[in-house]
This record gives sequence, C-alpha cells and structure tokens, in this order.
Amino acid sequence: MMGFAPLRPSGELARRTRDERKGSTMFGELEEHCGVVGVFGHPEASTIAYLALHALQHRGQESAGLVAGDGEQLRRHRAMGLVGEVFTPETLASLAGDRAIGHVRYSTAGASAAENAQPFMMRDRGGQLAIAHNGNLVNADELRRELESQGAVFATSSDTEIILHLIAQESDGLLETRIARALERVEGAYSLVFLSRDRLVAARDPHGFRPLVLGVTREGAHVVASETCAFNLIEARYLREIEPGEIVVLDGSGTRSMRLPRGVGARCPFELIYFARPDSKVFSRSVYASRLALGRELARAQPCEVDVVVPVPDSGTAGALGFAQEIGRPFQLGLIRSHYVGRTFIEPAQSIRHFGVKLKLSVVEEVVRGQRVAVVDDSLIRGTTSRKIVRLLRDAGAREVHLRITAPPTRFPCYYGIDTPTRQELVAATHSVEEIARYVQADSLGYLTVEAMHRALGSDRETFCDACFSGDYKLAFPRGEPDDERKVGNG
Repeated sequence: MMGFAPLRPSGELARRTRDERKGSTMFGELEEHCGVVGVFGHPEASTIAYLALHALQHRGQESAGLVAGDGEQLRRHRAMGLVGEVFTPETLASLAGDRAIGHVRYSTAGASAAENAQPFMMRDRGGQLAIAHNGNLVNADELRRELESQGAVFATSSDTEIILHLIAQESDGLLETRIARALERVEGAYSLVFLSRDRLVAARDPHGFRPLVLGVTREGAHVVASETCAFNLIEARYLREIEPGEIVVLDGSGTRSMRLPRGVGARCPFELIYFARPDSKVFSRSVYASRLALGRELARAQPCEVDVVVPVPDSGTAGALGFAQEIGRPFQLGLIRSHYVGRTFIEPAQSIRHFGVKLKLSVVEEVVRGQRVAVVDDSLIRGTTSRKIVRLLRDAGAREVHLRITAPPTRFPCYYGIDTPTRQELVAATHSVEEIARYVQADSLGYLTVEAMHRALGSDRETFCDACFSGDYKLAFPRGEPDDERKVGNG
C-alpha cells in the first residue's frame, strides 16, 4: 500500500483520503492499511470470506476481491469499491468451493487502479496461485529491477506482484517451501494469504509488523484474518495469533506450521492506537482496553482543568473515556460523526468554511457551550484537521479547548504499511508542541511520551516498532537512510 494525503476526523493519521491526495474536492474516507481473510473447509467459503471482509472494511475502502476454489479450479472477482458494492448474491454464487481468500485495499504502494485490486493470481508450473497482502516491502524497488532484468513482466505497480514472481522462480518443493524460499528474499512488513488448488497458506513477516490471527468456525473450518473482529461476525472461535515468521498451511490433512528465521520484534503500535476495531484483539491484546489505558496514561501525563471531555469519533472514543475517568470529569459525545458520506459530494459555489470537516463531524452545542473542553484524538499529523475541529468547537461556544493526543508526536514517516506524509509535512518534525498548539488554536496541547505509550500498551521497544515517533527504524533500507519522497509498499 502506498501514497499519502490529509487525514480524516476520527484521527488525523486516518483522515487522509485518496481524493484529497489527488487534489480533488472530495472528502472520502480511506484507511491506511489493507485487510486479508482466508477460509478453508467451509461449504460456503466465499460467503464466509465476504462477511469477514465486511468486518474488515475499516482497513480499506478502495477495492475488494475474493478468490475461491473447489479443489480443481480457482475463480476470482475483484473491483474498485466497498465490499457491499463489489459483491452480489450472483457473484458469490459463481465463486463456488470450500476454500477462499479475500482482500480489502487502501493503496500505500501501487496506483489506485482496478489492476491493483487484490487478490492477484498467476499460473505457473505448480498450477494456479492467488495471493492477498497487507504490508510494505522496503526492498521492492531493488527486487523489481532485478526481476525485470531477468525478463519478468509486471502487470501491476503493486509490490505484491513481486512475491508472485519470486515464487514462480522456485521450481522445486511443496508450495509452502517455495513460498518460504521466496519470502527469505523480501524485506519489510507483510501478512499474506495464498490459495492454490489444494491448500491455503498464511504467512507473517519475521518482525510481526502487521497482525494476523487464526480461528475456527462452528463447522470446523479454519479461518485466518487481519483482526479478530472478522471472527465475531462469522461466529468463529479465536485460536491464536499467527506468530512472527510463521507460515501456516491448511489442507486436507489438517494444519501445520513452518518458520522463517525470527527477526527483531516490530509490532506496530498504531494498530492498537488507531487502525484496529475496538472489538478486536491484536497482538494478543484487547484493542479497547489498550485505548482506555492510553487515555488514562495521557491524563496522568497531561492533565488539564476542564469541565467536559469530548472524543473525536470513532477511534478517539475509548481513549477519551479513559482520560475522563482518570481526571474525574464527565465524558460527553460533543462531536457526532456522519457515517453516510459517500465518495463524492457537490460543494456549493459559495464557499462554506471548514466544509470537508463539517461533512464528517458536527458539534452538539449543548455539550460544549460555555464549557472548558478537553478534546481527545488518536493522532495529529499535519495539524490541518485538528485546527478545523478546534474551530468548530469554538464556533459552538466552547470557552476553552484543550487538545490531547493518545500517541506521541509523529515525527518520522512510516515505511512499513502506514500511509504517512513525508517528514517535511509532519508538523511535529519541524515545530514544538507550543507552536503546534498555536497553529491549531488550542488553549493547550498534550501528547504521550514514547515511554508512556509503551507503558499503556504493555509493550516495549524490543517487540514493538516506534519508528514514526522516535526515528528508530527496525529494518535497514537498501540504499541507506529512507528517502522521504520514495514511498515503498504493498497492495
């Protein structure tokens, strides 16, 4: 996944949209990741995978796709759009079989185009093979040049296709062995699902950047997904996290694993801070409990004298609740989010101030009028949307607005699967907290420290990556220091 743009009202890191990135006036809502699912051994595998993708829609709203197999042939359907738009009952009926993989996409690498919609498929001497990918490869450019010099022809601009070409070069051994040998050549973040005629394979990178979990349905079918919220909808039981560097094979003989050499731990804290749904378990941790803990830790580190605590919905809600509980002030839904904004809208010729934010958020004046308000959000990247939110609260009569962020200042770009701006565009990279507070027009601004974030998440710098906060990148880049203008990534 790749690219960058301004960010959406439920956390600035996730406010960026494809349309804003292209200079359009649209204010669509896109996430910064992708989501993957896999189902093996269920008579309605494509429908189960479709429902799981619905639960993972927050991870990508650009395109969706499914590949299903019946033991003889793989069939695929993919298109631009939301899950409910891409699939119909007739489409799902055409995807027959007891095994399937699926993907929802937000591009951080590869253009926003139909040919980059996943899953991808290829046919080689081993037969048909499909792949779906969440993550970013830091050595994608180098591998692509090497493969092209050897005669490989690429049909997409996504680095996911690189993995297929590498597998095609491995002619000997079982599919999982060929996959393992191919993955030993790539560097970066990946959670992958593969589907062949007779087996489903799931793989997670040796550093564990992105989540991947294993479960089982009531009928005994095995399922894998980016988050456990997908299991809730399809009534599957969570078994365990697929471990970093683990390759899980599901076929007619059962379930087995093999392992790649273990790398340095690099789980992404933003999965817990923002990306995952609060009803999920990620990295064996409750997302909701993690966000409550972040809010409490923030209140201890950055208290303020206020009358009411208001979240920026939706991902700021649990953090704001923890903040309110810790400082002993009422928690109120002073900002209401619209869930019905489509991809396009008609903007009036007569300009309306803060038009884009007003499409997404409205203020409950009775909550904030005359009050000292603490507004809690999960991230602050460029500061432009935070400035608009503060202005909305003041226009509604808030006497004071104190902005609190349940993450440390984001000072460095991410190259492992989050679509962040270049460093020059990250406001915390070039401005002090006081300067940012003045820019967003808040009475005060408070962040968590990196140490406080790890304390709240029960994490540490040995197992989690905090490069976007600290600049301590876990992986070496092929050409030395990462280039802010060169965004690497997946599909």
